[in-house]
Amino acid sequence: MKTSISKTDREKIFAPLSKANKAFKKIYPGDGSERQPIHTVYGGADLFKHNTRDNLQKMALAAMDTYAPDFCTFAKAMGMPNADLLPDNAKEIKALGKALKKAKAKERKLMPEWLAWEVYRKTRKKLKREAVEDFRIDFEDGFGNRPDKEEDETAVRTAKEVAIGMKKDSLPPFMGIRIKPFTEELKQRSVRTLDIFLSTLLAETGGELPDNFIVMLPKVTIPEQIKALVQFYEILERKHKLPKGTLILEIMVETTQAVMSAEGTNPLRKFILAAKGRCRATHFGTYDYTASCDITARYQEMNHPVCDFAHHMTKVSLGHTGIQLSDGATNTMPVGPHRGKKLSKEQKAENTEVVHNAWQKGFSHIHHSLWNGFYQGWDLHPSQFPMRYAAVYTFFLEGLPEATDRLRKFVDQAARATLIGDVFDDAATGQGLLNYFIRAYNSGAIGDKEIKATGLTLEQIRSKSFRVILG
Repeated sequence: MKTSISKTDREKIFAPLSKANKAFKKIYPGDGSERQPIHTVYGGADLFKHNTRDNLQKMALAAMDTYAPDFCTFAKAMGMPNADLLPDNAKEIKALGKALKKAKAKERKLMPEWLAWEVYRKTRKKLKREAVEDFRIDFEDGFGNRPDKEEDETAVRTAKEVAIGMKKDSLPPFMGIRIKPFTEELKQRSVRTLDIFLSTLLAETGGELPDNFIVMLPKVTIPEQIKALVQFYEILERKHKLPKGTLILEIMVETTQAVMSAEGTNPLRKFILAAKGRCRATHFGTYDYTASCDITARYQEMNHPVCDFAHHMTKVSLGHTGIQLSDGATNTMPVGPHRGKKLSKEQKAENTEVVHNAWQKGFSHIHHSLWNGFYQGWDLHPSQFPMRYAAVYTFFLEGLPEATDRLRKFVDQAARATLIGDVFDDAATGQGLLNYFIRAYNSGAIGDKEIKATGLTLEQIRSKSFRVILG
């Protein structure tokens, strides 16, 4: 049938539209399928050594052994769903553990105690295999303002320790440093530390950087601070004969000015443009941000409404741009007040209560971050690692059966809208399901078997495209 719009007219109208669509796609390519760390661990530069990763692992396992020696205690300590239904008696716990281990996989997942048992098992396995995913050698808040001579010496020493770690394969899969902010007062000190650290490291390694190495710029308020760091990067790359674009960065959103500029607009897009393709992630600084909002110390928490506002503004500004987003940290440390080997029964009980209370708070905060779509956060102490992995694994595993059923049926019906129970699935929901599975897989919450149960391959899920999946 002949249409009323000629080919010439269509081409004339569609040409500028095509240009605009391609420009939009360039800005919003979508989130990548590459691995994003679950957490970033911060440690003062004065304390860093090449074996810090292994020392933190030992401390995290020791905390779990001491305060959560079995899966029932663990679940109760974290405040996991239905934890109050689990037994307290040691014999009952042991018997239940044996029953869960003996049951077939399909039967086990129908048991109400399965979630606590599985999360506990996965958390211990994770701590033994890879307790630290991402580490920042901190020259900012975790190090403080010290004499120039001391910071110079620390920059040299830590760079040499990183070089040793590279040689001994004792570094986390992601790592980097946090320099001081590029404020007028600290810009000279900040770039000096960066220069000394990188020059020393590259000299020690023959021009090699650790895998996934990154520099964090804190307290960013204006694009010019990022622009200046990129210009220093270009000088350092030329000086050390590094390929252009080798040095990457991440920025911290921890001031109100990073969320709303003097012009009354969100400046984050300008920040990313100033980085000229070198910015990998933005991290939220909970306590600096709440302080900038005049929130008193008692209420400076990750789940405060002012933080949610900043989270949503960041999501709206940077969603689908490929920039990874990270939440901040819980500053209530799961560390008992009593130290030493010869503690009384009362002292041990008090330690346990303090640690469990801190774990429950942190677990709740992390769940809140995940609920808001922030799949990475900060940890400040190895005793926080168990709650980090417990919260992440609980978040993904709790909804796994429903998500698996929905994705499988969605694909089976070849992307036609389908009603499953009381939840209506359309194409956007299907995309959300893909995101769920890739996040869950990258976090370690699920493996190849769980992917296979959806009826898709890992490659199909990683494509994040129903056009690819459905052919």
